[in-house]
Amino acid sequence: MSQRNNILYASLAALLIAGAIGTHRYRRGQELGQQRLEKAAGLVPVTLVGVEAHAFRNSVPFTGTLLAVNRAELKAEESGRVTRVAVQEGDRVRAGALLSAQDEEELQLAVQTAAAQLSEARVQAEQAGRDNDRAQALLEKRSVTKQSAQQAETSYHAAMEVVHAAESSLGLAQSRLRKSRITAPFAGEVAQRLVQPGEVLAPGQTAFNLVDNRTLEIQADLPAEALARIQTGMTADFHIAGFEQTFHATLTQISGSVQQDGRTLRVRLRLANPGDQLKSGLFAEGRILAPGATPHPALPAAILNTVGRDADVFVAEAGVARRRRILVGQDQEGWRQVDGLPIGAQVVAQGQHLVTDGTPLQMAGAAGTPAQAQGN
Repeated sequence: MSQRNNILYASLAALLIAGAIGTHRYRRGQELGQQRLEKAAGLVPVTLVGVEAHAFRNSVPFTGTLLAVNRAELKAEESGRVTRVAVQEGDRVRAGALLSAQDEEELQLAVQTAAAQLSEARVQAEQAGRDNDRAQALLEKRSVTKQSAQQAETSYHAAMEVVHAAESSLGLAQSRLRKSRITAPFAGEVAQRLVQPGEVLAPGQTAFNLVDNRTLEIQADLPAEALARIQTGMTADFHIAGFEQTFHATLTQISGSVQQDGRTLRVRLRLANPGDQLKSGLFAEGRILAPGATPHPALPAAILNTVGRDADVFVAEAGVARRRRILVGQDQEGWRQVDGLPIGAQVVAQGQHLVTDGTPLQMAGAAGTPAQAQGN
């Protein structure tokens, strides 16, 4: 009895396996048949996304260049030959760090000489002071003539004049030495080094550009009519070429007057840059976010391949792909405003790389036979 049951169970299992194989072959045959039909018809399977009305925060677009809030163009104060350059471009320096020096040995020798002359003048003045005090005391005792006492006083005053002159000479030598040294006025990074050892600098000649990139600003010129829509404290989003993430800034200053052309208004936006991720000179494109929201035609940002603010998309029209170039706005929560397409237009999402202008389309359904793509 047990052997008969085993045979029965084995037969049933074989029948089930054979049925599964037959079903798989049947479905695979249907799929291959459908693919042959699509290939013969020249249809390309795609998925479509409709242009929707999406609420976007009101904003004012801007472009501008990132600049360090603390930045300085360091120039030579004295003429002289550069004898030492202590930094390279890209070096980080502390406040007061020496960047370069001119005629260093000569000027240091002048300081030492002036200091020695001052020291000698002070010694002589101290001796003249003691002689004057003794002469004045003897004059009171009538032990010296008045003329002798006056000569001692005159010698003391003359010695003090020499001290004052020596102090001035030392101060001038120290000033020349100090001016021959270019130092960092704040902690930052050497953005440009424009001098080499051996060069002769003239007064006012630029030697270094120093920036502190820890805090940056964007100077942007807006249309004058934007004045009614902005105020300090508003936030802004912007993008930098080469970076995928969105950066944020705060509107800190609005110019008190429009530019001379009468059509633009300069504003400043500030942002922290603690990781030194961004650098001065980068070009920024973004928008200042104003209160309220306005609906605009929009598409998911993930399906758009943009170059600047332009994007090429394929629109399904009467079952055929038609290339359209559209203008897109900034990404807001995964959606981008589009100009050039009406609400309801069907845009190819998946399968863009398979189609060209004029390609017949087949929209892939969730199951079963694909449904013919419909245009607007």
